[in-house]
Amino acid sequence: MEGDVMDKVEATATVCDFDPISGSIPATKVEITVSCRNLLDRDTFSKSDPLLVLYTQGAECKQWREFGRTEVIDNTLNPDFIRKYILDYFFEEKQNLRFDVYDIDSKSPDLAKHPTDFNDFLGQVHCTLGEIVGSPASRLEKPLGGIPGKKCGTIILSAEELGNCRDYATMQFCANKLDKKDFFGKSDPFMVFYRSNEDGTFTICHKTEVMKNTLHPVWQPFSIPVRALCNGDYERAIKAEVYDWDRDGSHDFIGEFTTSYKTLCRGQNQLNVHEVVNAKKKIKKKRYINSGTVSLLSFNVESEHTFLDYIKGGTQIHFTVAIDFTASNGNPSQSTSLHYMNPYQMNAYAMALKAVGEIIQDYDSDKMFPALGFGAKLPPDGRVSHEFPLNGNIENPYCNGMQGILDAYHQSLKTVQLYGPTNFAPVVNHVASYAAAVQDGSQYFVLLIITDGVISDMAQTKEAIVNAAKLPMSIIIVGVGQAEFDAMVELDGDDIRISSRGKLAERDIVQFVPFRDYMDRTGNHVLSMARLVKDVLAEIPDQLISYMKSRAIKPNPVPPPYSPVDQPQTNPV
Repeated sequence: MEGDVMDKVEATATVCDFDPISGSIPATKVEITVSCRNLLDRDTFSKSDPLLVLYTQGAECKQWREFGRTEVIDNTLNPDFIRKYILDYFFEEKQNLRFDVYDIDSKSPDLAKHPTDFNDFLGQVHCTLGEIVGSPASRLEKPLGGIPGKKCGTIILSAEELGNCRDYATMQFCANKLDKKDFFGKSDPFMVFYRSNEDGTFTICHKTEVMKNTLHPVWQPFSIPVRALCNGDYERAIKAEVYDWDRDGSHDFIGEFTTSYKTLCRGQNQLNVHEVVNAKKKIKKKRYINSGTVSLLSFNVESEHTFLDYIKGGTQIHFTVAIDFTASNGNPSQSTSLHYMNPYQMNAYAMALKAVGEIIQDYDSDKMFPALGFGAKLPPDGRVSHEFPLNGNIENPYCNGMQGILDAYHQSLKTVQLYGPTNFAPVVNHVASYAAAVQDGSQYFVLLIITDGVISDMAQTKEAIVNAAKLPMSIIIVGVGQAEFDAMVELDGDDIRISSRGKLAERDIVQFVPFRDYMDRTGNHVLSMARLVKDVLAEIPDQLISYMKSRAIKPNPVPPPYSPVDQPQTNPV
């Protein structure tokens, strides 16, 4: 094969590792719109002139940073601010926000001084971005506070996902009469697609599978984000190269052609039958016409629904926690125990529970969470249970918020006897039974299992997970302590899809992380837990979407947008 073509092929030999989705699509952006009602009236001869400031807080420190300000609206207690805030949204992070409202009559531009000057400060509210997004229709209304003894009115925060192009194109190609490249056979053809850049270079965006021993391949249909294919420019060139696959990676170049998204959109017709041309062959051989043809068989475009589409459409995320009470955790009264109740610092169970729960709770409207334990002997008869309610109430195992779960966990440690073995299947099946009852997309269930050790019922757990993979459900496993967690890695189907009795799980629903990997050597638990939560929850949005797609469930239409009550916003003459 010719030298420069060889270089090109070597450059594309690793295209199988390319992920066009994560490689080209930025974080979701959310636009926040703010209104206030019944603000304090600070002005003597007119009404207040409100301005709103948004502050954000980094995960690594507690310091608040000003993110942006609205315009000032003169003479009103019911402002509807025109200026929006645009924020990157990450489901897996706790994004703390603070909104401060000021009456701008002061000559001082330093708003930091204003909270101590009650003539200028009108109130503030704290929330998370997830709290806004997770509210019905992504509209959150909260009372303003910050001034003792005063009712400061309310703030109304609405979130809307910015409409980047979310279309996916699904297409299928076949080829005819490709060049024969193999000495003892035909060819093993595959195609590589590139989008052109403004500087004339090309960026790889898709590679088909290899079709063995044929000059007339029909490749499988594939889907690709339109953004990855043409970056929103429908007339931009798309180049396709055809190769003959070789085991040693030195794939032989057959030829190439160019097209565009605009042309592909026309579907199967003569415009989408492309001659595959090898430029070097054309120069060498006078009678050369082409190295075969590639034809578009089908082309379809549909909009890809996002996690936020489902949340805004009313999908509720239900969070259940299951805690390991097996004896291998150690006696809770001793400081070496993973369940030790240190008066000065939360143990690993409590830290993991609080960190993950604080994110999830923003997406559950009633903030009531079932909390279970497994592997303990229960009073009064000492029977062993692998799915007992932490609050002791079998009829109503729900705890009120994160603090309710932590309180029930601490209380359980005083009443049950740590025992064994470490069985996961009962709690997985427990949550699966609820998920099985609601498969219309209105609810999604997340089970957090916190455990210290080697699993005892691996076969049953695998079977439970394979069955749960058909349901609107995800499982998070956090491993605490220093045990080997090889079995947990096996349950996490990132590399090899889990199977039971020869049946593969329909989708990957398990995410495992070892807690010890997130213990900051400096003792900075805030940073450690932020990293833990990010890794633990990063897969949940995609897992929810994969369930919805597998069942062809579309998001419910969003309720009508909030229309502020018409309030005359007069300017003083």
